[in-house]
Amino acid sequence: MPYLPTAVLALAGLVLLVLTLVRLVNGLGRVRAVLGTAKASFSDETGLLKARSAALRVAIAERKRSAGRVPSTRRMQTGGRP
Repeated sequence: MPYLPTAVLALAGLVLLVLTLVRLVNGLGRVRAVLGTAKASFSDETGLLKARSAALRVAIAERKRSAGRVPSTRRMQTGGRP
């Protein structure tokens, strides 16, 4: 029976290993859930940023197109002088 203490120690080590692995897997599940939430939030904010930058490009393009035209009210204010 000299092998009995060794067997008990090995069994205790295996139990501790299994418990550690179970806790690790549960922790990874939580991390995966948090990462999924963060990714969704980041995706939403990135989409809003893309929409804002597109709107800004359109506004700049419209402003460039209308920059060459002078409205008639401005010419009347200065009496035609520069």
